[in-house]
Amino acid sequence: MTNYVRAFYYLRCMMKRAYWDQDKLRDYQNDKLRRIVKYAFENSRFYNEKFKEAGVRPEDVRTVEDLNKLSIVRKSELRTRASQDVVSSEFDMADLMVQRTSGSTGQPLYIYIAGRENEFRKAKHLRAQMALGQKPWDKWVTITSPLHFAETTKLQRMLGLYGVSAVSVFDDLATQVSKIEKLKPDVIDGYSNSLFLLAREVKRRGLETIRPKFLVSGAELIDGNSRKFVEEVFGVPFYDQYACVELERMAWQCKEKDGYHIDVDSVIMQFVDKNGEEVSPGEEGEVVCTSLFNYAMPFVRYALDDIGVPSEKTQCECGRAFPLMKVMEGRKTALLTLPGGRVLAPFAFMLAVWTFKHYGCIDLFRIVQKKKDLLVFRLKVKECDADRSVVEKELLAHMRNVLNISEDEMAFEVDFVDDIPLDKSGKFSIVVSELNQANQ
Repeated sequence: MTNYVRAFYYLRCMMKRAYWDQDKLRDYQNDKLRRIVKYAFENSRFYNEKFKEAGVRPEDVRTVEDLNKLSIVRKSELRTRASQDVVSSEFDMADLMVQRTSGSTGQPLYIYIAGRENEFRKAKHLRAQMALGQKPWDKWVTITSPLHFAETTKLQRMLGLYGVSAVSVFDDLATQVSKIEKLKPDVIDGYSNSLFLLAREVKRRGLETIRPKFLVSGAELIDGNSRKFVEEVFGVPFYDQYACVELERMAWQCKEKDGYHIDVDSVIMQFVDKNGEEVSPGEEGEVVCTSLFNYAMPFVRYALDDIGVPSEKTQCECGRAFPLMKVMEGRKTALLTLPGGRVLAPFAFMLAVWTFKHYGCIDLFRIVQKKKDLLVFRLKVKECDADRSVVEKELLAHMRNVLNISEDEMAFEVDFVDDIPLDKSGKFSIVVSELNQANQ
């Protein structure tokens, strides 16, 4: 059960820290770093081994700069280890919340979260929203997966305090528009491409009934022209936030929109080159994070598979002291056009697979649009209770049901493979369209 007194205490402290001066923030960050490093070494078998391999003791890591003595941890490395090796020995895993991420690799990573950490995460999320002007009683709508529908508690709904009304990303656009019209939201957030599709539908129908104060996106990147289009349709600002399941909100745009403020009071964000060396401000680097609040499952020098740029600016016009960054590459996706003109964001397909009851049988997957009316699910499976014929039959039925795509509208096929290669860029695309613009 969420302790709201504690959550709002966290939030109050966070709001103050955003205006601390750089020296005070740096001292705070270094103190939190020393604590988490010592804790991870003493309570996580995985990190104890990592430190010893690097020849580093906890007392050797006193400041942010000392983190460079440690090697970078990648998701693939965590997946190869049993969860109990990574999770702190001080926690009973049965008492922890479990969330699952897939990111750019198509393979799940299970994240374990303690109750206090979850309250801290909620406070982090609210700080970013409040920085944009969101009020406690504003009507808040999010376009998301049904998996997140229960995240707003009964008490929040009863009091109307930062309660979110969820609209399913799997609903067709007409249904989404109808629900949002009835809710009359002050704030709309969701996956970036979902908000773009919503804006396109609102413009097509010439609607004036959906008028939020602002919109907020995340989970995937869209281009500047698409973002401008959304703002023009709704006549309000469209802000972006940078987050991941492991660390919640990490960076966010304020009203100035001059980059993303990094939550340096809860995460240390480094930008490194191919040799693992930190880049200079204004240069691109891989994003590597150390959480200052994840104790149940620590993340120390954890690579996010994203590319970012630390800003050369030292101060934002908003007055907050948090440093700025830009997100350059990462979770970019393209829209898929179905026969009849229906358009779906790839994230909807990905979420549909993640909610499949036999998802535990899938080691790796890719969804490929071969033709306008043909979608192929390439699966690398592992040993499980269900055989391949069951997985194939039930996956196809599940996808048609969740996405509301009939056999007449589009053909689905399953292709079982031994492996799925990376893209030429070295990234892993979960959803791929082999159609060129002329075919679409």
